Amino acid sequence: MTAHAKLSASGSHRWLHCPGSVEAEKTLPNTSSFFAEEGSAAHELAEIVLSKLAGDCSKMIGEKLIEYDAFVVTQEMADYVQIYTDYVRNLGGSQFYEQRADFGEWVPDGWGTADAIVINRDTIHVIDLKYGQGLRVDAEENSQGILYALGAYAEYELFHDFQRVVITIVQPRLDHISEWEITIPELLKRGEWIKQKAEEASKPNAKRTPGERQCNWCKAKATCPALMQATHDAVVGDFEELDFVPVNTLTDEQLRKALDSKVLVIGWLDAVEAHVKAKVEEGETFTGYKLVNGRSSRSWSDEELAEKVLTVELGDAAFESKLLSVTKAEKALGKTKRDLIEGLVLKNAGKPTLVKSSDPRQNINISTDDFNFN
Repeated sequence: MTAHAKLSASGSHRWLHCPGSVEAEKTLPNTSSFFAEEGSAAHELAEIVLSKLAGDCSKMIGEKLIEYDAFVVTQEMADYVQIYTDYVRNLGGSQFYEQRADFGEWVPDGWGTADAIVINRDTIHVIDLKYGQGLRVDAEENSQGILYALGAYAEYELFHDFQRVVITIVQPRLDHISEWEITIPELLKRGEWIKQKAEEASKPNAKRTPGERQCNWCKAKATCPALMQATHDAVVGDFEELDFVPVNTLTDEQLRKALDSKVLVIGWLDAVEAHVKAKVEEGETFTGYKLVNGRSSRSWSDEELAEKVLTVELGDAAFESKLLSVTKAEKALGKTKRDLIEGLVLKNAGKPTLVKSSDPRQNINISTDDFNFN
């Protein structure tokens, strides 16, 4: 079983902003999922390829991984991990993979495992592979990357005159690579801030501070009184009654507060539901709720026989066929043949989505001229 530091780099986004979450999570078990295991398998593949196979992921296609033996390397996984391995190898310099980074100078007993650390003259590169398809992560002010950079600086500063740090997040399945550069003085300044926050988080009665970012992956959010109060205040605080008035009668400030709290409130409610469901699944009774079978699905009990019957009765109409999507076609063709369809692909604009003003994506300017009222 992999050991974890109490104040880990991977969980730093949580304990830096909610010091009380450390004590709250202390007795709760660690859980995993298929997606977490898949991500770990991709990291194992990357380490093998970088350290033993000169960065060529194709050599591992069809091979079973050692630590995560439930996964056989597919063309898809190899292609995506190749994006990360190419990025790392192109940096040159001295490269260290799955490298332990000790940042105990700033965080008590603090350490973590960096996906890749590259030392190139006066620059420390910290590269983080994120294999999932969930949230997009940017390198700017990424606390995990900062902690790994601090660890690398402490390890190698006697042998190098470091001037800067470059933190990179590679999310190949989201077609996203984010880079952020800071100077060594800027890095050390952030280290002092982290040191103060780590001291707060180490206290047994540290304050719980709910927020969208820190509550997202917190294991204790379903039973957190501070989060419950925050969601109550967000939903009810600006309204005299819980029986909400129509949204078109609210002020812009009320609407803004409601939107700002949306993720926090929904996340808390989802966590409460999962917590209660787990209790009932373990045999406990919970007044007012019960477990039932969800919507059933149907499948062929004998697909071969069904194919024969339907072919006789329906002929060619028994089968469906359509052109592969762009994504599936790219996967099927592989990295070496993708350029064959490059000129055939249109990149359509996504559906307009309401986000916070701090989002880095470009603003869409829409006027009444964009609509036809005839």
